[in-house]
Amino acid sequence: MSTDKKHTAAIIGGGVIGGGWAARFLLNGWDVNVYDPADNAQAALNATLDNARRSLPRLSDVPMRAEGKLSFVASLESAVTNADWIQESVPERLDVKHAVIRDIQKHASNEAILGSSTSGFKPTQLQEGALNPSQIMVCHPFNPVYLLPLIEVVAGKGTDASLVESACGILTDLGMKPLKVRKEIDAHIADRFLEAVWREGLWMIKDGIATTEEIDDAIRYGFGLRWGQMGLFETYRVAGGEAGMAHFIAQFGPCLSWPWTRLMDVPELTDELVKTIADQSDEQSGAYSIRELERIRDDNLVAMMRGLKETNWGAGELLNQHDKRLSAKQSGD
Repeated sequence: MSTDKKHTAAIIGGGVIGGGWAARFLLNGWDVNVYDPADNAQAALNATLDNARRSLPRLSDVPMRAEGKLSFVASLESAVTNADWIQESVPERLDVKHAVIRDIQKHASNEAILGSSTSGFKPTQLQEGALNPSQIMVCHPFNPVYLLPLIEVVAGKGTDASLVESACGILTDLGMKPLKVRKEIDAHIADRFLEAVWREGLWMIKDGIATTEEIDDAIRYGFGLRWGQMGLFETYRVAGGEAGMAHFIAQFGPCLSWPWTRLMDVPELTDELVKTIADQSDEQSGAYSIRELERIRDDNLVAMMRGLKETNWGAGELLNQHDKRLSAKQSGD
């Protein structure tokens, strides 16, 4: 699919993730149809768009494409009929997703990409009972979708491989980083890491070892900064010194047999533990509204990624490449 002519994206479900998708497409020149029957859906979407318009352009050193046309439509049919890309972001219930996908495929073009934002289900599960399994794939983003570039792209058993390639090309043109997951697996790649860290954090709070703020401090002032620009394995390679990764594994590999973590278990989320976590989180962040926290988050992400542009590393290299594409297209207009 060419990325030069005008295209339309249909966003089914306009919550936090769906709204982020709408902003990413819209601010990159796509027309966007949003369908969400919730009473407050349009207000929530507008709030997300306000954040995106404030933040996303600050990542680029060249002008953004002209914003596309946003339509908040009254029916799923009107959203998807002429769409080139359809993104499903409805609640994480397989029966709900199956029903929505069936409705989408009654009206959508068979050539459209149908991506699901699901964080846990496999695409082959989503294809069960579908009218056209070949167009269904997982395109799992990370919040805020309009700033964070990673998209996990997962094909199911029935997915058309050429559509996956088209999807990756479009995502790249949106300034994103498509990561093709080699095999279907529950929760894909990134969320499996997050789940492991989340479980360990729950145990530390339950056992009185650390508070929510102390755990967040360990991440944001320490390894989170390293991971943000080098990831896990490249960070450990550096830790191995001149001898590299083999030396690191030889030195620290035996630690894996020590009882340092409780990743194979998870504490029961009792009312007491939930209250403890909620109270600590309120004390940590309750002075800020969610909108204020969103904008603090966005400012921090912009600052970090712009810093990485200076070194042309990690997400910064991706942003520099996207600037070049934007500049080349504008020069050719």
